[in-house]
Amino acid sequence: MELTAGVLNITAGGKRIVILNDETAALLGVHSSDRVKIAYGGKEVIAMANLAADFPSDRIWFYAEIAQVLGASGGEVVDVELAPMPESLGNVRAKLRGERLRNAQVFTIVKDVVEQHLSDIEVSAFLTALKIYGLSMSETEAMSRAMVETGKTLSFGKPPILDKHSIGGIPGDKTSMILVPIVAAAGFTIPKTSSRAITSPAGTADRVETLCPVNLKIEEIQSVVKKTGGCLVWGGALELAPADDLFIRVEYPLGIDPMLLPSIMSKKKAMGATHLVVDIPTGSGAKIKTPTEAYSLAADFVHLGNHLGIEVHCALTFGDQPLGCGIGPALEAREALNTLMGNGPADVHDKAVSIAGVLFELVGEKNGRQKAQEMIRSGKAECKLRQIIEAQGGNPNVKPEDIPIGPEHAEVRAEKRGRVLWMKTEGFVQVARAAGTPKEPGSGILLHAKLGDSVAKGDVLFEVYAERASKLESALALAQKLEPVVLSKKPEERMLLDQYPAKMGKNEKPVMLDR
Repeated sequence: MELTAGVLNITAGGKRIVILNDETAALLGVHSSDRVKIAYGGKEVIAMANLAADFPSDRIWFYAEIAQVLGASGGEVVDVELAPMPESLGNVRAKLRGERLRNAQVFTIVKDVVEQHLSDIEVSAFLTALKIYGLSMSETEAMSRAMVETGKTLSFGKPPILDKHSIGGIPGDKTSMILVPIVAAAGFTIPKTSSRAITSPAGTADRVETLCPVNLKIEEIQSVVKKTGGCLVWGGALELAPADDLFIRVEYPLGIDPMLLPSIMSKKKAMGATHLVVDIPTGSGAKIKTPTEAYSLAADFVHLGNHLGIEVHCALTFGDQPLGCGIGPALEAREALNTLMGNGPADVHDKAVSIAGVLFELVGEKNGRQKAQEMIRSGKAECKLRQIIEAQGGNPNVKPEDIPIGPEHAEVRAEKRGRVLWMKTEGFVQVARAAGTPKEPGSGILLHAKLGDSVAKGDVLFEVYAERASKLESALALAQKLEPVVLSKKPEERMLLDQYPAKMGKNEKPVMLDR
């Protein structure tokens, strides 16, 4: 059927959607959320149909994504017909029955997700099936390879190409900002792409963006790495394993994360990594709660790496409290720079040099930790970070105090004397988010007490920073409800740590999907 195109000039968040009049849809045999095939100017596109009663019957209305693909501006005559069900939908249904998928079946699903041939409902059904039935290692490998093959890949020349990834979940973890310049200063290539925060106070890209641009194109990244040996950039605009971003869009509202392994490993493969250290924070405040879970996940990472041609080593790290003292983009960037200058918190320094040391030894270096410490002690790592900052368009002479933090701030003090018995990492996440992180980079939390520290009544436990007074007020009110620092003179004097159902007004624990 020939219809006249209209353009709505609004986006649908990347989704391919058109609107049809009810009567026109009936003539085409189209129901709401059916697929239609639109042909114009030698191009074809599949889109999901929404139906409306008050639109003209001789028109089809495009959201901006469809108009861009077809090169339509409105008024064009296009050919529209009911599109057949994609083959991948049958494979989704097979997984819903608990069947194990073959490589070709996995590829068709990933390909149709990237090409927007599956609706969010169908993708959510697939992810739910993965959550219920799990992925075998062969399916995980097939998923990883399909996600690489349906996106772009980068090459940085002669191996080894080193990389590091954290599965996340610990606020204040600015390790990558310190590790990348340590490794690059030692003469190795380490192109680091990172995420922005989804539910956490800051992703690596958010932290680095307080120092320099991170939204670089592929050719710009290759130029930076050629000059400096490393980079710290946002991976979201590079179309590396683009299916992952589409899966995450559906995973987040569902609160599930069945794609952790292929999500991480596909992007590392697309970046050309040959040697990878995966940081698995483990503890009561982390995604992974027990050593048993951590070792099992580590074994899966190593196994999958072997199949993909990436040598993987996993580092199980302490996950019972935030890392360092700064939580929030600017506060964390200050702390990372201070650490490279030899003045950072002991736990931040220790984690960075430990994981860098593991990476060094993975490529045959001896005394890896000692080598990493020497990169900081000599000033080479700090110099390398400044080179990366300059190559990415920032100020190489930036000082920690030059990084602006929120002008609004207040102190949260201890109401009694005691020892820090427990730190609720998810509580700090929620307070920092209420203060404005990560959208307002100067907002966040600065800790003054950590696990095991003794505090007197009236001592400062932490400070909250915000860019707006209203945000500060909200964050302080939430901090009072959540009480993220638990004090006790002795453990036996504070056996009740928390309550469930939560206290009145207490926020629900956030889903941590940051990758």
